[in-house]
Amino acid sequence: MRARISHRPTLAVATPRGGRSVGRLRGWLLLLLIGTAACERDLDMLDPAPFPPEAAVFIDGFGPGVQFSAFGGSKVDALDIEQDLVYEGTAALKFTIPAPSDPSGSYAGGVFYSTGPRDLSQFDALTFWARASTAATLNTVGIGNDNAGNLLYAATMDNLPLSTRWTKFALPLPLPAKLTEERGLFLMAEGSEFPIGYDIWFDNVQFERLGTIVNPRPEIATQSVSGEVGGTLSVGGTRVTFDVNGTDRTVTAAPAYFTFSSSNSGVATVAPDGSVQLVGRGTATITASLGSTPASGEVTVNVSVPPNAPPPTPEVPAEDVISLFSDAYADVHVDTWSAVWDQADVEDVQIGGNAAKKYTNLNYAGIEFTSQPVDASAMTELHVDLWTNDASAFRIKLVDFGANGVFGGGDDTEHEITLNEGSMPPIKTGEWNVLDIPLSAFAGLASRGNLAQMIISGSSPTVYLDNVFFYKTVAPEPAEPAPTPTHSADKVVSLFSDAYDDATVDTWSASWDQADVEDVEIAGDATKKYSNLVFAGIEFTSATVDATAATHFHFDLWTPDATSSPAAFRVKLVDFGADGGFGGGDDTEHEIALTDASDPPLASGEWVSYDIPFEVLEGLTARGHLAQMIISGDPNTVFLDNIYFYSAVPSEPPSPAPTPSHAADSVISLFSDTYTDATVDTWSASWDQADVEDVQIGGNTTKKYTNLVFAGIEFTSSTIDASEMTHFRMDFWTPDATGDPAAFRIKLVDFGAGGVFGGGDDTEHELTLTAATDPALATGQWVSFDIPLSAFTGLTNRGHLAQLIISGDPNTVFIDNVYLRR
Repeated sequence: MRARISHRPTLAVATPRGGRSVGRLRGWLLLLLIGTAACERDLDMLDPAPFPPEAAVFIDGFGPGVQFSAFGGSKVDALDIEQDLVYEGTAALKFTIPAPSDPSGSYAGGVFYSTGPRDLSQFDALTFWARASTAATLNTVGIGNDNAGNLLYAATMDNLPLSTRWTKFALPLPLPAKLTEERGLFLMAEGSEFPIGYDIWFDNVQFERLGTIVNPRPEIATQSVSGEVGGTLSVGGTRVTFDVNGTDRTVTAAPAYFTFSSSNSGVATVAPDGSVQLVGRGTATITASLGSTPASGEVTVNVSVPPNAPPPTPEVPAEDVISLFSDAYADVHVDTWSAVWDQADVEDVQIGGNAAKKYTNLNYAGIEFTSQPVDASAMTELHVDLWTNDASAFRIKLVDFGANGVFGGGDDTEHEITLNEGSMPPIKTGEWNVLDIPLSAFAGLASRGNLAQMIISGSSPTVYLDNVFFYKTVAPEPAEPAPTPTHSADKVVSLFSDAYDDATVDTWSASWDQADVEDVEIAGDATKKYSNLVFAGIEFTSATVDATAATHFHFDLWTPDATSSPAAFRVKLVDFGADGGFGGGDDTEHEIALTDASDPPLASGEWVSYDIPFEVLEGLTARGHLAQMIISGDPNTVFLDNIYFYSAVPSEPPSPAPTPSHAADSVISLFSDTYTDATVDTWSASWDQADVEDVQIGGNTTKKYTNLVFAGIEFTSSTIDASEMTHFRMDFWTPDATGDPAAFRIKLVDFGAGGVFGGGDDTEHELTLTAATDPALATGQWVSFDIPLSAFTGLTNRGHLAQLIISGDPNTVFIDNVYLRR
């Protein structure tokens, strides 16, 4: 186990003892007294008294003023004074190294410090004798740490091999001239490298001038570091290798031992303690020497200026955005901007009153929204505003957890892109990079329905992020035409639509309006495009429109413009009254405003179909002479199509089918409240594709078919002899569209004399009814089909009718009064 060194004092053991220590202290006191008696100079003129050059730390006892302080987290009672097992003399230091699981501390360690500074400049090494109860490697020894936060001249040596025999070690002092007032005399730290603990002894711990420590080779770690003006960096990797009695010993030395110089003091300066002050934008090279010996290595410092203004405010409409972080939008939930597994620090900062994310020490950072994954299926772009100090690489990875929404579920997909000065989009240093990245660039991201992570990394340890969001782009015009209307033509009065015949419109942009209009083709469909719209007058005054029978006003709208509040699109209808003239005293009108809060809401980049009941146009008290439609609003570019008035079709008949008038004795009825019905085995055979139910329409029983593909109506158990009948009768009603290509089919099947299906004498015939037949198939009204049986030309026999099969495109139909007559 590697011991960890803390600098918080947790225990002080003040135990100076031993005759030699006391004798030396008395000697110093005597010299001081003699010096005082012999000199009578003015005390104000005296130089500061030098600190004592005391060498002893522990020799049979603690040196003068020496105390021990255990490191935080260590075994605080690990130190003892050993009087039996010593190198020489009467006492040694003994440390009990705990087992890794020892609850009293996982390692042993601390510092021996002096209560008063010492002058160690005349020595060149700290020496000591050491041994262990078993062969072990001593983690760390050193000087210059008083365990009270004073580490200016710390120096350590690691991994000293100990055996069960006493061995002398020497820790070279990196630059003794610096140590004129030092308190931190000796430190050690050792964690057991075995499952059990053991003991280590030290003796004769002292400073010496050996004279055999030569050939210093100082070095600083070659590296490139980045920071911002006003910041401070530390030079790392400072150490010195000495030749000690022919063996190289490397000491990790605090930067304060070195003398540093900067190639550009306008960019970076270095304080005596080795801290680098960042004073201006640019690049500087830091070099060093130990005394007069140049150090190998150099530090390249890149200094940038932090942003002093926020990035541009995004202008993408809010309804087209899913925001992770932005003051401009409402953000979705993000679990963390720096996951527990990443290597980065993040903080929220204010830049010109705008919130931004600042990452420092960035290796890679995990931004997670796993608890509420983001569905970006409809989005097309990722937007990020980036400020970086190094443009050589910035990486963004998006991760989707798949349909199951969990990591590692087998359907995860991801992709990472790298941006640099030559990428598209490119990035630069010292300015906000407004990045709009097509999500299609994340080619490996097979799905975007459950995005759960965004991971950033790059060459700059400090970056700022803002306005991180997904959004969809809106094309300047629709890619597809408006939906084809389905209202029956006989229920429609059209002003503009390829689906209907249009009434006369005098102008689509009156001379008094403020708008430009043109006819454009959208995938072959004629569409009106308005641009620069303030208000536009659409007039049909020469032939006013009678919309008295209509219930609704319909139009399809598409705009590329923003539609979030306060945007609004307004439509006004104007009726000129019975006199048909403007300003005749009986004009009425009403205007409605459509917004993102309407139903359906105004939306950008998609067709919105509006069906407005006339009943909400309360000011339009008459609709017999409609003459103007006026549009206005904030979306300044709009596309309009399928502008018409129509009578809405209810979902079921408002009244029952007409009551039949044929005499009962001339009728064979299958279904009718007017007659007695023959036996019908089923109105939906097991082999058909339809649902049927009996419903009441105005108190009259009616058959309602839904999901109709084909339905089998069977009376096989008691076939019908219709030899004397001349017509087939059925009342039909549907809410569905009946225009071309809609069709409703009726088939009659006779099982022949054998009375069984497939007996060889079966006959049948099917008729197709459409909007072009007589009577015409129609929507929203009862149609009475009275078909001569002679029209069923393939039905050569009618003596054993057994089946009636209906099918077709109207998928919801109501039928009543189904019978044969003569």
